[in-house]
Amino acid sequence: MALPLAPLLRRRPGVSRAALATLLAALPALVMLPGCALLDTKQREWVFQPSDRTWGAGLAAAEGMQDVWIDFDSRITGDRARLHALWLPQPRADAPTLLYLHGARWDVRGSAPRMRRLHELGFAVLGVDYRGFGRSEGGELPSEDMAYEDARAAWDWLKREGSPQARRFVFGHSLGGAIAVDLATQVDDLSGLIVEGSFTSLRDLLATFKWGWLPVGPLLTQRFEAADRMARVRAPVLVVHGSEDRLVPPEIGRALYERAPEPKRFLLVQGGSHHSTNWVGLEQYRVAVRELFGVDGGSRAGE
Repeated sequence: MALPLAPLLRRRPGVSRAALATLLAALPALVMLPGCALLDTKQREWVFQPSDRTWGAGLAAAEGMQDVWIDFDSRITGDRARLHALWLPQPRADAPTLLYLHGARWDVRGSAPRMRRLHELGFAVLGVDYRGFGRSEGGELPSEDMAYEDARAAWDWLKREGSPQARRFVFGHSLGGAIAVDLATQVDDLSGLIVEGSFTSLRDLLATFKWGWLPVGPLLTQRFEAADRMARVRAPVLVVHGSEDRLVPPEIGRALYERAPEPKRFLLVQGGSHHSTNWVGLEQYRVAVRELFGVDGGSRAGE
């Protein structure tokens, strides 16, 4: 039974600029402390804000999704890793599949409303938790490189267990957008990349803050240089941003789009915030994925 998804997004709590502002203010002080490990650990905590919790509407939207477990040997840690994911298949076995990569703070259930809307657009959707989030195992604290490795493991699961003959896409929201861009440069069977509310690099994002003039770039261990990687993507790219995004300014999203090769499209959703853009702009999304990717889940305008 379809869930009433519109109300689920109206009061979606999420990561604020406060956490990143704390990172920006603390970096110069942290570098004065002994050991580089503390500098790296604090950045990973502030950037990812890993959690095994979700918010109420996300929990409701996740009901009925299938639990998936993805096991692999991590080259980074040398240990066995186990990722938890949610799988939302389509009735048609040949429906296009989409790997959903979430942002900071909440586990994958917090993205369930957005996953269901992407499902409405015609995709079978796999949403994965990085190590350190939710029920995923193999690392207490996520890192940039570990998140890239986790995304690749989830992609390989889609190829092997999802719908092997279907076209495959990747979607990333916020921090997940930078992870999606990296994945898009690593695979040769990508049919399309969708990035929503994301940024060119963490350094560029921090530069938009009140204390953004501080020269913290050389201190960053978690860099997420998405713009540099975007130029190497060899698949159609859809970059989406809300006009009222107060966490990641729309200009940053536009700059990321400019680095993508053709074919590509930039979708600015009027009135969309960092968390509501996907809901507010759903019909614009529907048109864009049909025209750019040839994915048509049917129209639900007026429902």
